[in-house]
Amino acid sequence: MELNLVAPDREPPVPRAHVLTMAIKSFKGRRNVDVHLYRAAWDPDEQKTYAWEQLLGAVEHPESGIDPENSRKVLLEAFILEERDQLVDYLRNRYGSKLESIVSCVLNFPIPRGLSALSDIAEGKSVGRIRLENVPHYALSFPVHGLYDLNQHEPIMEGNGRQST
Repeated sequence: MELNLVAPDREPPVPRAHVLTMAIKSFKGRRNVDVHLYRAAWDPDEQKTYAWEQLLGAVEHPESGIDPENSRKVLLEAFILEERDQLVDYLRNRYGSKLESIVSCVLNFPIPRGLSALSDIAEGKSVGRIRLENVPHYALSFPVHGLYDLNQHEPIMEGNGRQST
């Protein structure tokens, strides 16, 4: 399993800035499925502690109809360094042989207004959510969800039953 913890070029303006993606070697008939991990819950009072006018930038796509203040959730879904490290250790110990990679980096600041938070993306035919805290023997003190889109990954088997290469 490849582990890539990208160090930021400069110190982020807040500790809650780390995002993670894991790639599962084989998942629901697909190969190397990227799962974007995020904090699934937080203390509502935490939102009051940030200087949002400095952390959020301009509205990127006003035509999207997304509430520009929704970008706050992008930050709230991120991890602090300690949480990131706990999550990486948990994933390595629990799922290491099933994972192709774990990649972590820091959010870019300012965060553009109008981004969709991962928790706001609807599940559907190919888009789904993994709720890690519902897995038996979950060992972290914070809930973590993962969002994936199966259409973004090649099938393990081709239509005629042959394995793809």
